[in-house]
Amino acid sequence: MDTRRTLIFSAVLLATLTSAFVEELDDSFLTTRTVDDIWIIKFYAPWCSLCKQLDPVWHQIGSELKSLGSPVNIGKCDATANIGLAKEFRVKGYPAILMWKKHLKYNYSGPRTRDAILDFTHRVAGPVVRSLNSLQIFQHAINRHDIMFVYVGATSPLKGNFTSVAEELIVHTHFFSAARDVLPKDVSLSSLPTVLLFKDTTFHTYTEENDGDLRSWVNRERFPYFSKIDSFTLYAMGESGKLVALVLLEESSLCEESERLKDLLRKVTSEQRHVYSRHFYFGFMTGNDYIKGLIMSDVIEPSFVVVNLSNDGYFLPHVPVKTERQLLDFLDGVVDGGLQCQGGNNVVQRIKRLIYEAKAMLTLLFTQVPLLSFFLLSFTLAIAAAFFYLCCKPRPPTSDDDSDVAAVKNMAKNKKTE
Repeated sequence: MDTRRTLIFSAVLLATLTSAFVEELDDSFLTTRTVDDIWIIKFYAPWCSLCKQLDPVWHQIGSELKSLGSPVNIGKCDATANIGLAKEFRVKGYPAILMWKKHLKYNYSGPRTRDAILDFTHRVAGPVVRSLNSLQIFQHAINRHDIMFVYVGATSPLKGNFTSVAEELIVHTHFFSAARDVLPKDVSLSSLPTVLLFKDTTFHTYTEENDGDLRSWVNRERFPYFSKIDSFTLYAMGESGKLVALVLLEESSLCEESERLKDLLRKVTSEQRHVYSRHFYFGFMTGNDYIKGLIMSDVIEPSFVVVNLSNDGYFLPHVPVKTERQLLDFLDGVVDGGLQCQGGNNVVQRIKRLIYEAKAMLTLLFTQVPLLSFFLLSFTLAIAAAFFYLCCKPRPPTSDDDSDVAAVKNMAKNKKTE
């Protein structure tokens, strides 16, 4: 009995200590915060089950940040009760995780895990552009990060622009600055200052003539050349204006053909990068519900598709792609206009997509919970039938109607007498 009480007391004490690291915020935060404060805040609704699932993780993050002596304060806010604060941070869904630093707000949209949120917090809380002071530090950074942007040179307008871009896009990638002698000898530079992109064991030098606006270039190049892509990443890629070439795979236990087509796309990505990188992102996707909804049909797994998220369009090969030559012909057809873009986001396509999604939802419901689905559908049809009956049923005569009929008869009778 004593052991049980001790365990209960320890659990309560631990919960109290961890919750002490997370501050409950209300609308007064708008007036009490200071310029130098850094906050990461979870906005929740009391009825939201996902918000409740995040609670233990959120307390762990608070405890971790305090134990490391981090300057980041961690809070949570009931967005349904504190509308002013939720409006200030433009909260649109729950749970929402946002960071506030020097009047800038950063929205976190990654995995709801302790490590992922902590990585986001440390990255945004620190300097937006971190200095690489030695070759050893540079090597450590490049081994740790798959993609990083490095400013090389002295103070210049380009550096100011680079810093502004970093402040906006720090939530997505990593930004550094370094002197020329810090870089490896195989990194050749024609002039300074400049911005370098290190990605997938290669580097690229930014030039405004070829790459355009610095911010747009960083936003386009912040994704790997080839990677696993989920629906959120696919949507973010679409905002850059590039197309996304995908090989669609089974959700688990990939067959031999799936592995072969996946390796085929990876090979083309690596060997033909200089030809296609300006037009495409490349990757593979499992769990293809998003693509099914886009093309409004079941998809063959494995198979290839190119997606244009700027207009909800897509390209399909004329014949199943099995060889490298067929894959190159497919990509060339997309680039040069030989293949017609299907789908789109016009009114007709939106109506079709709405009907498809409704049918898919009903099919899923009848498959998983047939009795409840039948009841709900029957109930809905019964209400619709009752409403239709009431609208079409003849209206019984009222006393006013009887008076009007009698008046008409009297008028007719008087005319006949005359």
